[in-house]
Amino acid sequence: MAVQGKGRKLHTDHFLVFALPQKTASVTRLGITVSKKIGGAVQRNRVKRLVREAFRRHKLLFPPGIDLVFVAKRGAVEAHYDQVVREIEKLCSRHFAR
Repeated sequence: MAVQGKGRKLHTDHFLVFALPQKTASVTRLGITVSKKIGGAVQRNRVKRLVREAFRRHKLLFPPGIDLVFVAKRGAVEAHYDQVVREIEKLCSRHFAR
């Protein structure tokens, strides 16, 4: 929860992303929050699966040693995998340029 309290807040179309550099670890860690306001369990799990898969396939876009928390916005249920990937690529190119 330190990420949400102290981290940088970034916005995409379907997600609010909190990012906080780690002090010691060199791996990028991912957290996903989808509230019941988004939908039932099936919809919430689908959103989480989309984010996990997009993160897994594009992990190299993120700098090492950062904690990320994706918080789904209301429109995230309608998002497709390609949209999530484009949002992650756009987010990384703007905020995590190497």
